[in-house]
Amino acid sequence: MDYLNNKFDIIVVGAGHAGCEAAISAARLGCNVLLCSLNLDNIALQPCNPAIGGPAKSTLVREIDALGGVMGEVADATYIQMKTLNSSKGPAVRALRAQSDKKEYTQYMRNLIENIPNIWLKQCCITELKTKDGKICGAIDEFGIEYSCRAVILTTGTSLEGRMFIGLQAYPGGRLGEAAAYGLSDWLRKNGIRTKKLKTGTPARVDKRTIDYSKMTIQPGDDKLSFYSFKPNRPVRPQVPCYLTRTNEDTHRVIRENLDKSPMYQGLIQGVGPRYCPSIEDKIVRFASNPSHHIFIEPEGLNTYEVYIQGFSTSLPACVQVEMLRSLPGLEKAHIIKPAYAVEYDYVPAVQTLHSLMSKDIKGLFFAGQINGTSGYEEAAAQGLVAGINSVNYLNSSEMLELPRSSSYIGTLIDDLVTKDIQEPYRMLTSRSEYRLLLRQDNADARLTDIGHKVGLIDEMQYSRFKSKQENIQKEIERLKEVKVSATEEVNEILAKYGEHIDRGMRLAELLKRPSITYDVFKEIDSETKELGLTEDVTGEVEVLIKYDGYISRQEQQVESTEKLEKYKIPVDIDYSQIKHISTETREKLEKIRPTNLAQASRIGGVKPADISVLMVMLKG
Repeated sequence: MDYLNNKFDIIVVGAGHAGCEAAISAARLGCNVLLCSLNLDNIALQPCNPAIGGPAKSTLVREIDALGGVMGEVADATYIQMKTLNSSKGPAVRALRAQSDKKEYTQYMRNLIENIPNIWLKQCCITELKTKDGKICGAIDEFGIEYSCRAVILTTGTSLEGRMFIGLQAYPGGRLGEAAAYGLSDWLRKNGIRTKKLKTGTPARVDKRTIDYSKMTIQPGDDKLSFYSFKPNRPVRPQVPCYLTRTNEDTHRVIRENLDKSPMYQGLIQGVGPRYCPSIEDKIVRFASNPSHHIFIEPEGLNTYEVYIQGFSTSLPACVQVEMLRSLPGLEKAHIIKPAYAVEYDYVPAVQTLHSLMSKDIKGLFFAGQINGTSGYEEAAAQGLVAGINSVNYLNSSEMLELPRSSSYIGTLIDDLVTKDIQEPYRMLTSRSEYRLLLRQDNADARLTDIGHKVGLIDEMQYSRFKSKQENIQKEIERLKEVKVSATEEVNEILAKYGEHIDRGMRLAELLKRPSITYDVFKEIDSETKELGLTEDVTGEVEVLIKYDGYISRQEQQVESTEKLEKYKIPVDIDYSQIKHISTETREKLEKIRPTNLAQASRIGGVKPADISVLMVMLKG
């Protein structure tokens, strides 16, 4: 490695969740990587809520792990609470959520990075990129130091020309205590890449010694632990509770009386904020008829007094924040350690990138994370992993990893970003996937481990464990389809405990389709099931595959229909202006997005089925 001459294969700009996954994956695939950060003490920082997962996001984390990424491993190693959400609902919406120790998470990730010999850390601000013949060839930092490389991955988070707002006061910065990054946005615009503004925010942090938890509802973790990573030997750690309180009319009154001090309502912030994680003042205005909103009190770590007030994001002045917080039950004497704030920053609309996350206009330039218009650690990490893999593929002239929507939430996320003109921070939701019953958190390894192994990020030991698990699942499904249980008095006595009864002998697979019957019931009525002693990850998957077989089959038929459209590839140099029988508006949208196949074209807003038929006829001809 010629690091003394500042020569690298890949430069990753930003060391948040996207940057870490990008750097680690590229380095593990053999490239020499320079990882640049404005502050190396904040590697993989959780600047908002100290948690990983939740609805849809937990599936992203499991998919990252199945492909060979590290977020799941780090979350499992540093949790202070594990909880499965929606456990009483169907498998498509069940979600794991880990409350993290914020400082431990950052330290664990930094240790991972520092133990990979071909990652080089640098605290600096990249202000310019260098190109030659339309390809990336280097970068320059704020000190004028030049670095040589063949690919750059931008994972700048909220730093690009960031401005923080507390009340009507504005400060340059990407987040509290950190500088904003200037120069790079100008370079992007000068080189034909559009930037726009988005806004996000975070709540105040409060000293837990000033909180009266007796006035709140406790929210404990699960007694029976689940984990993100498919690797074995996950740590069992002591869990701490979160707490629930609620806003009231006093809270709402304080907010309404001070809206004139809100930068958002005074027009000082132009960027659009996240719809699914609005500020508390936005909630009060938009949902005026709602008398109360949930507020969760979440610890930031085992060795700190700092707690996070989830659901109370605001940009109102610090003095108003004190009054707002002290109106909440249990927070009447709350001491604010860090005030809440909003931040407005530059992002690059991702319609300017390919599914590989590489720029359409500058070869070797990749974008991942909030710079693409997303919101959330999990969304950022997923993009970072894909960008890291594809930056290596680009250098090796290999086929790019482009995950279809039917394979993963990661594929859905990226396809939405590059196909739809996002106008607000994008958050992954289960409702965004038309294949959500197929794309569950429990089967992420079955969907993606083969790809991770082929890419080179899943080692032989892990791959062997995966293959063994899949074989056990298939064997058990076949066994349950063959084994019958008799309608004896003893069996019906056991089934009666679960509100069930059988009048005839029945195959176990058929019995398992009944809603009240779980796989664990078979351990009571079938001796072979108990003797097999299969692990819960195997039996859980068996249960889902049998219980939801009909629904899964229907979604697989949907996938087949979509795959037919994906086979119709659209030429890169197609001239949409010459296509007759489609509207001018449709031509403009197709020209802007430049879809790679008919399936992607069909998902562009405003493109009608009749337009797809015209394109299909043209491509067939």
